[in-house]
Amino acid sequence: MAIGDWQWDETLFAGAAAYYRRGRLPYAPGLAQALGRALDLDGRGRLLDVGCGPGTLALDLAQLFAEVVGVDPDPGMLVEAERAAADTGLGERATWIRARAEDLPGDLGVFDVVTFGQSFHWMDQERVAATVLGLLRPGGAFVHVADLKTEDQKTADQKTADPKTETRDAEGLPHPPVPYAAVDDLVRHHLGPVRRAGQGTLPHGTPGGEAEVLARAGFGGPERLVVAGGQTLERSDDDVVAWVFSLSSSAPHLFGESRDAFEADLRALLTRASPSGRFSERQPGTEVRVWRKEPALPGP
Repeated sequence: MAIGDWQWDETLFAGAAAYYRRGRLPYAPGLAQALGRALDLDGRGRLLDVGCGPGTLALDLAQLFAEVVGVDPDPGMLVEAERAAADTGLGERATWIRARAEDLPGDLGVFDVVTFGQSFHWMDQERVAATVLGLLRPGGAFVHVADLKTEDQKTADQKTADPKTETRDAEGLPHPPVPYAAVDDLVRHHLGPVRRAGQGTLPHGTPGGEAEVLARAGFGGPERLVVAGGQTLERSDDDVVAWVFSLSSSAPHLFGESRDAFEADLRALLTRASPSGRFSERQPGTEVRVWRKEPALPGP
């Protein structure tokens, strides 16, 4: 995929897999149950999770399906996914395939649901949407899952199009909040002011507009589902370090020989913010958008 002058390359998440499951916040509790009700899932269908990473979303939803297939181009992510599947007793029902979304194998079969857990923005959206339409059974669902944005995380266009947000204030939490702004400043100090991504940069971020892309591909929708968050989460300084290294914009390889110096600066920053090494924050809500493939027409 090309975004401006940026081209995807396989170093996008290089070295991040070992940190991903620990560092990333979980999806809101009750996501699987809410999605199961919305899509009337009964444990018999097939799920394809595209850009599956270490299997976080696929394994969270595995209870709803008889078979789960995860696809990701990063080999480290697939190693972590296989390990997690084995640990949870789901190894026999889960298959992990190394491939880009743009190069999905033609022999995967037909799926009831195809999910994208905060991954569609990295892809050639037009091409992937057309491919997924062909992989879904009639009436099947294209599902995009993401953290629900707070008001200050939204762009002006997002605020206009969708005024529903949530607040995640730190009032009443037992430990200091994670100093996200200071961490971002530190990353910029080490890597420069423009967002890094693999071997290139993303000065304007990744594209949106998925609704228009999917409509052009022939999907109907979207239907919007919000699973509420707000629960208190406790995070250690090691968790926050793992979060930083799980991001494409601060993946370990980007720091080169300065990685140890960056981590030392990061840990010093976190110690100043919370000498106990403990942080608290609110669980983000989870936003699900569902597009449908048109059901087959009844026979004569």
